[in-house]
Amino acid sequence: MSSIVPSKNLDPGTDAVASERKRAIAYSMDLLIPGLYIWIGSYTLRLFGEKPDDTPYKYPGMLNNRYGIALVLPGYRIFTTYRQSSDPR
Repeated sequence: MSSIVPSKNLDPGTDAVASERKRAIAYSMDLLIPGLYIWIGSYTLRLFGEKPDDTPYKYPGMLNNRYGIALVLPGYRIFTTYRQSSDPR
């Protein structure tokens, strides 16, 4: 019996870029900045939103799900498939 192991990305820089893009999505969602945010694996799409302001410290937020979509509208309304793993729902 053999097991199938997903291939690792040969370029660790690609993973770092994807991680930074997901961090920007988490930052924008936390601040309820209007925009459309989609993340599927290492692919991300952020329409509007902001890059994290790392002054005076680096923003620690991150997305825990591999995929999701969020729409933040003006007036602080957020519609998202994202749920933190500690959510009892």
